[in-house]
Amino acid sequence: MGVKWGRMGRPPLALGTAGAIRCYRTGGGFRARALTRDHDGQVRTVERNGRTKSAAETALKLALRDRAQITARGHITAGSRVSALADAWYDGLADLSPVTMEAYRRRLDAQILPGLGQLRVRELSVGVVDRHLRLIATNHGVATARMCRSVLSGMCTLAARHDALQSNPVRALGSLTSRPRKGPRALTVPQLRQIRAALSYDDRAIARDLPDLVSFLMATGLRIGEACGLTWSAVNLEAGTVDVRAAVVRVKGQGLVVKKTKTDTGARTLVLPQWCVTMLHDRAAQGQPLEESGPVFPAPLGGWRDPSNTQADLRDAFAAAGFDWVTSYVFRKTVATLMDQAGLSSRAAADQLGHANTSMTTDVYFGRKVPATGAAAVLEALNPVP
Repeated sequence: MGVKWGRMGRPPLALGTAGAIRCYRTGGGFRARALTRDHDGQVRTVERNGRTKSAAETALKLALRDRAQITARGHITAGSRVSALADAWYDGLADLSPVTMEAYRRRLDAQILPGLGQLRVRELSVGVVDRHLRLIATNHGVATARMCRSVLSGMCTLAARHDALQSNPVRALGSLTSRPRKGPRALTVPQLRQIRAALSYDDRAIARDLPDLVSFLMATGLRIGEACGLTWSAVNLEAGTVDVRAAVVRVKGQGLVVKKTKTDTGARTLVLPQWCVTMLHDRAAQGQPLEESGPVFPAPLGGWRDPSNTQADLRDAFAAAGFDWVTSYVFRKTVATLMDQAGLSSRAAADQLGHANTSMTTDVYFGRKVPATGAAAVLEALNPVP
C-alpha cells in the first residue's frame, strides 16, 4: 500500500522581512511588487512603479526599508523619526522630579530635536551623535552637552530595546571635556556681614522682602527653591531647627509646584545659628502669618515665591551692594567653606547642604545623615552683635 505524501506549506516570512521582488511591465514602465510581513504578523503586498525595471526595484527597496515605521502602533523602529523616539522616551519616564523632567524637556526642545529630530533612528550613528554633542558644547557649554548626552543615551537605549538600533551609539563616544574649573569662590565673614548691612538699607530689597531671606540662606546653605518652599510647620523655634522637606519649582503647564523631597539626604533637619532663630522670631512677631501650610518667605504679593524671579531680584540687590558676582549658590559654597575651615568633615558639609553623596564637596562618594552638622556653631560668627 503506497503512502500519500501531503504537500509541505511554505515557511512564513520572518517579522519585518520581505519576500522576493517580482517585476511586471505596465503601460508606463514597470511595477515592482513584494510580500512583506509586518511586526503585527500580517502579510501585505507592497509595490512601487518606475519608468525602468531598475527604477521600480529601487523605489520598492526604499519603501520596504521604511515599511517598519507603519507597523504595530507605538512600536519604535529603525525607520521611525528621532522625534517620535524622543516622545516615546519622555512619556515613559517615571519617578523623576518636576525639575528633572523640565530640564530634559528643555534639552529636547532646544538642542536635540532641532538638530536630530527629522533623522531616522537608523541614522543615529556614533559620528552623527558625536558631532551634534560637540556642536552643543561649543554653542551652549559642556554642562548642557553632558545633559543632552544623558538624554540621547536614554533614547538610544529605548531604541535598542525595540530592535531599532543594534546597540547604543552614545556609549561609544569619547568624553566631553571642558576647561579646568576655577576653584569655588566663597564669601568671607566680613563680606557676608557687609552684604547683610547693605540689604538692610536698600529700600528696593526691603520691599521685595530680601534681607531676611538672604540671612536665612547664609545661615543654612539651602537651595533657593528649598528656602522658597519652607513652611512655618517645618520651623521649630523652641528647638532652633528647620525641617527641609520640599522645594518650590516651576513646571511647564502647571506653574509653581511645591515638590516634596524624595531622597533621604535631601530631606534633612538643620540646627540654626541663634541669630537666625532670633530673626525668625522677629519675623513672626512683625505680622508674618504662622499658618502651618504658609511659606516662611512668601512672595511680596503673597503666595509662593518663584525661585527664578527671586534669583533675578537677588542679582539686582547684590549688584547694588557691590557684589555683582554673588548668587544664592555662592552661599552654599560659603557654608561649606566655613565648615571646612572649622575642621568639620565633608560628611557633615554634605549633610548640611543635602548632597546625595560627598562627591559634591570632595571626590569621595560617602555620605551620612547627621542632623547636628556643626554648621550652626560655625555660622554664629555672622552674629551682627559680637
